[in-house]
Amino acid sequence: MLHFQYPQLLWLLLIIPVLLATWLWLQHAKRQQLLRFADGSMFGRLIPDASSWRPLLKLILALVALACIIIAIANPQMGSKMVKGERQGSDIAICLDISNSMMAEDLQPNRLERGKRVVTTLMNQMTGDRVALVVFAGSSFIQMPLTNDYSALRLFLDQIDCNLISTQGTAIGDAINKAMTAFGYGDPDREWAKNKGRSIVVISDGENFEDDAVEAASDAAAEGVMVCTIGMGLADGVPIPNYNTSGVRTGYKQDADGNIVTTHLDEQTLSQIAHAGKGVYVRAGSVNTGFDEIVDEIQKLEKDSYGEQMFAEYESQYQYPLAAALVCLIVEISLFARRNRKINWDWIIKR
Repeated sequence: MLHFQYPQLLWLLLIIPVLLATWLWLQHAKRQQLLRFADGSMFGRLIPDASSWRPLLKLILALVALACIIIAIANPQMGSKMVKGERQGSDIAICLDISNSMMAEDLQPNRLERGKRVVTTLMNQMTGDRVALVVFAGSSFIQMPLTNDYSALRLFLDQIDCNLISTQGTAIGDAINKAMTAFGYGDPDREWAKNKGRSIVVISDGENFEDDAVEAASDAAAEGVMVCTIGMGLADGVPIPNYNTSGVRTGYKQDADGNIVTTHLDEQTLSQIAHAGKGVYVRAGSVNTGFDEIVDEIQKLEKDSYGEQMFAEYESQYQYPLAAALVCLIVEISLFARRNRKINWDWIIKR
């Protein structure tokens, strides 16, 4: 079965029809200019060495060579052989805030959707780690237990919205405790051992009203679990939009006195949680952030062995399209755009 290591590079093949169309347009414009000076029937006498097919053939060879080079760079891989290897990784629990304040639009399209993108970014940089997903507002629950099936995790992530939890508020401490439960902490049927191979990543705007999140992070750190935080939003207060069942914004959330409720990023609380959890805090800005600091901390975690697993190993076949490109380029260079008087290729082709 054909497989490409970098399939996104195949989009570069769209350049080829553009180049071909551009060349044809230029040839047409050139012919129109010549027709201003002479009749088309006179071209053979005025330009006796001109060839009607050589320039087109040279272009086709060059475009085929370019296509082969693009395919080679995308690294086609054929067939796969199964090899046995030991799988190692860490346990990561991601706690995603889904309270109403996460609908604020100081980050586009809103804090929650940007938070989902953050989760995807983190997963894309993980290799072999098991990941659990915890969602929280006024309470929390485990949306996805520990798994290395990132495809299933992305599927669950797409279904998350602020209506999953009816109890509103922000209970970061409860979410941290729920993440510890996902690791097996407090389970009488599972043996708990302190290690440095577990981490909790809290993604929230930091407005914690329900519990002592700093104490929960400190307790987790005492059990060898690092707690990192990612701040969603801006420090300036912004209103929380209301939406109807059709997803159309109908206004902004108001308090009992009719005043518009605003929400802001509480960086101080998130920094304190990360400090107590012996982790790091980063803020998600208005542009995509790599979160390299948190990824680096996760990669430093001790790796546990999850036993042997079968891996698919593909064999690269880039040398074949690369060889085809080289052949096309050699033929293209060897072929003159005008007729060769010593070797009459036109006569040979016509025969």
